[in-house]
Amino acid sequence: MSRSPLRAMLVASLAGFAVGVHAQAHDPALHAAPAMQDGAAPPAATTPASASPAAASRPDPHAMHHGAGHAGPHAGHAATTDDDPHAMHPAAMRGGDPHAGHAATSSPGQLPREPVPVLTDADRAAAFPELHAGHAHDATLNSLVRFNRFEAWDAQPGSGQAWEGSAWFGGDVQRLWLRSEGERERDHTGAADLEALYGRSISPWWDVVAGVRHDFAPGPSQSWAALGVQGLAPYKFEMSATAYLGEHGQSAFIAEVEYELLLTGHLVLQPLLEVELRGQDDPRRGTGSGLSSAEAGLRLRYEVTRRFAPYVGLVHERAFGGTADYRREDGEAARDTRWVAGVRWWF
Repeated sequence: MSRSPLRAMLVASLAGFAVGVHAQAHDPALHAAPAMQDGAAPPAATTPASASPAAASRPDPHAMHHGAGHAGPHAGHAATTDDDPHAMHPAAMRGGDPHAGHAATSSPGQLPREPVPVLTDADRAAAFPELHAGHAHDATLNSLVRFNRFEAWDAQPGSGQAWEGSAWFGGDVQRLWLRSEGERERDHTGAADLEALYGRSISPWWDVVAGVRHDFAPGPSQSWAALGVQGLAPYKFEMSATAYLGEHGQSAFIAEVEYELLLTGHLVLQPLLEVELRGQDDPRRGTGSGLSSAEAGLRLRYEVTRRFAPYVGLVHERAFGGTADYRREDGEAARDTRWVAGVRWWF
């Protein structure tokens, strides 16, 4: 073969290769995918006349979307508010509110949120009414009778019984109080008294009481004028302190404090301390001046109901000063420790 025909074949081959490369460079189907990855839709261009027949017949992978002439990742969707959650609502054009494009009404079945109204003086007065003595809250009369201790024991000197109770009748501020305490031993009443007192509340937790007290035993009976306070101290200590002025210049002071410790829903431990002071000696009743006597007790009760509770306990009683001397002269011990069993109830 001569050199001229060979040269003609090489030129023809190079020309065909160039035409194919040029057709691929201008094929819009080949450039559609990169344009979508960059966030821009392919241009709506027709296939040039120079493109190859194979490139012109190749299907466009994004031909199923509509609106290809719109830019953005959601350009292929119809521009309606029902389909596109990010379509601009007309309210979005007002005031530059970033949330204006959302629906301005609540969901079906929900009420729109209303602002909380401002409190007024009338609202505060209705929520926190003033309480005045003798008015509506004091009009209802109530009553309570409670035996805090009603017990018995069987110790070395002999068996005995003791009681301590109170009752009141009235309203929230003013009440009539009755208090009584006593002790019997070996079928003999060792001590017994009864108090009738007018009580008036001076705070939510404290009452002032004033009235009379009458001692039936020991010795000859006598009467006293009484003045004191009673109520609930901080940490729930129940306290009472009463001063007495009796006949012939006799005076006395009795203070009592007790506490209720809830162990379970029914078990309650109740410690108690009571002290008695006398202003002067009284040989007829066997009491001396100064610190006369003190009693400490620890009682554990089981509340069958809130109104009724049996208990067991340990009580220690001691006399001091002249009172202890009078007891020794009568053949009695100055101190005594005993186990007790009893019942506490109220109605």
